[in-house]
Amino acid sequence: MIDLLNNALLYRFGGESLRIEPWGDNAVRVRAWKQVQMPAEDWALTEPHSAEAQIRETETGYSLTNGKLTVHLTRGGKLTAYNQNGKKLLEEYHRNRRDILDPNCSAIEVEAREFKPIPGGDYRLTARFESLNPKEKLYGMGQYQQPYLDLKGADLELAQRNSQVSVPFLLSSLGYGLLWNNPAVGRAVLGKNVMSFEAYATKGLDYWLVAGDTPREIETAYASVTGTVPMMPEYGLGFWQCKLRYQTQEELLSVAREYKRRGLPLDLIVIDFFHWPKQGEWKFDPTYWPDPKAMVKELQELGVELMVSIWPTVDRTSENFAEMQEKGYLVRCDRGMQRNQDFMGETLFYDATNPEARAFVWGKAKANYYDLGIRVFWLDEAEPEYTVYDFDNYRYYLGPNLQVGNLYPLDYARTFYDGMEAAGQQNIVNLLRCAWAGSQKYGALVWSGDIASSFRSLKNQLAAGLNMSLAGIPWWTTDIGGFHGGNPSDPAFRELFVRWFQWGAFLPVMRLHGDREPKQPQVGTTGGATCLSGAPNEVWSYGEAVYEICKKYLSLRESMRDYTRSLMAAAHEHGEPVMRPLFYEFPDDPTCWEVEDQYCYGPDYLVAPILEAGQRVRRVYLPRGASWTNLDTGETFPGGQWVDVPAPLDTMPVFTRG
Repeated sequence: MIDLLNNALLYRFGGESLRIEPWGDNAVRVRAWKQVQMPAEDWALTEPHSAEAQIRETETGYSLTNGKLTVHLTRGGKLTAYNQNGKKLLEEYHRNRRDILDPNCSAIEVEAREFKPIPGGDYRLTARFESLNPKEKLYGMGQYQQPYLDLKGADLELAQRNSQVSVPFLLSSLGYGLLWNNPAVGRAVLGKNVMSFEAYATKGLDYWLVAGDTPREIETAYASVTGTVPMMPEYGLGFWQCKLRYQTQEELLSVAREYKRRGLPLDLIVIDFFHWPKQGEWKFDPTYWPDPKAMVKELQELGVELMVSIWPTVDRTSENFAEMQEKGYLVRCDRGMQRNQDFMGETLFYDATNPEARAFVWGKAKANYYDLGIRVFWLDEAEPEYTVYDFDNYRYYLGPNLQVGNLYPLDYARTFYDGMEAAGQQNIVNLLRCAWAGSQKYGALVWSGDIASSFRSLKNQLAAGLNMSLAGIPWWTTDIGGFHGGNPSDPAFRELFVRWFQWGAFLPVMRLHGDREPKQPQVGTTGGATCLSGAPNEVWSYGEAVYEICKKYLSLRESMRDYTRSLMAAAHEHGEPVMRPLFYEFPDDPTCWEVEDQYCYGPDYLVAPILEAGQRVRRVYLPRGASWTNLDTGETFPGGQWVDVPAPLDTMPVFTRG
């Protein structure tokens, strides 16, 4: 049975209810449930909808039109979406006998929307869609450690892990975008025969669908209903220095002073983890950081912002554990020992989905960091990173991890964003290791996690950064040089470092980090002293030849400051990505949909990173419809052709448009 509601369609059959309504321009929200009432949560869709739909009856059911998108619903309950030209965009995979007029009518009896009851609980949900075109290309979905930009054929876990980020927004080359608006742990299979989304435990189906003529139109429409990033502050436009880890106040200050003595640009420096007495105390250990207020003051006089690491872990022996456990501020285990992680202590995570827990943690951070003048935080362990990823064993304030777990990084970002905003700060940015749909509006700058220091890993980060950008997270970065290992004296690692550093100059945020070898001697015996420091990781740590190349690209990054600021404004105002696949700028050039190892840094720079050891010539595609000038040589080429570009160690191929 189909009911016509005020500006919506409602279908009922066999205990299922399905609601389709306009939600923003050229878009609809689709929800289905089997409870008495529709679930009330909006999840990522925090912006109100206001579009008016046109609803009409057809021979086989009803259609709802909102701008460029028309959704047809048969009397048997099958949904199909079309654009304004009648092109089919998306069709449910529906195989049963109810729709006898459907050409796919079948005795297979597979439901497009399958609700499998969980004994004593809610549902395991699967939504299935036809694969309409074997040549369709799919992008977005967050960050996965693999080298593929086009995700057609991929099998993706919808769960958060260290270096894996589930942001379930999909951009299709057919001209639609789909947000799987469900924070449950699950799976997406983007197959050649069937595309499916699965939630392992949920109360209902919820997705948002938009039509657009170009990737830009789809991306900005998505941002309009999930939010945009704040304006990036000025210190986000330059260079950030970090390593695992500066062990003392004097060591950190000496690095900042040396950058300034050498006349090198430095916008921000980072104090990494275990600068605290114990996990969950969120304050400086005075043994190693005796006067943080004076430290902040000196850095400010040098023109350097300070970022400090925050972990969500709370050690059982810390000063806050008993109170937080008593008040229910910690993540719970449904079975076994009450422990979430065992890195340098037995710890539980604070429950970021609990508003009272968020207020408690921010109160500690405000008193011990923010009130000293620290205005940017590194929110590490944001997945959170369980020692054992038994998602069915952890329970949050909002519900079981299986049902809501992917929200954790969003609420972790929200903890600090809400507190900083209430304190009067604007242009908020905090660094996180994870995100979910909508995290961008809470100032989340996401980096790609604890990745390997290898050329293979470097290639993976390029695909990860571009797909994160298309998933609606325009602030993204990576550890220059990779995180795990790498000896600054090793010639092979120096080559990798150079290629990564060159690429870093064309990322939304240019940030140097890593755990280098060999480990440094331990300083002190108390607090976090047993978490050793890696080898030096400053630009002068890699030998004179590498240092000169680093200076070249630091200068180049600085020269682009005004341009980068304009890209950040476009991200803030319209939700445009900073890193853009070629097809984003040139959707009418078929070759641009095939090239996966180049991208545009905004509209005017074409970037071709060197992704293989020993490579000294790079084949580059120049999109048609523009002329292109080699940034290094000044030579100009017409677009629409491939060119072989010299790439000596001191040069990464970059072209400027027009």
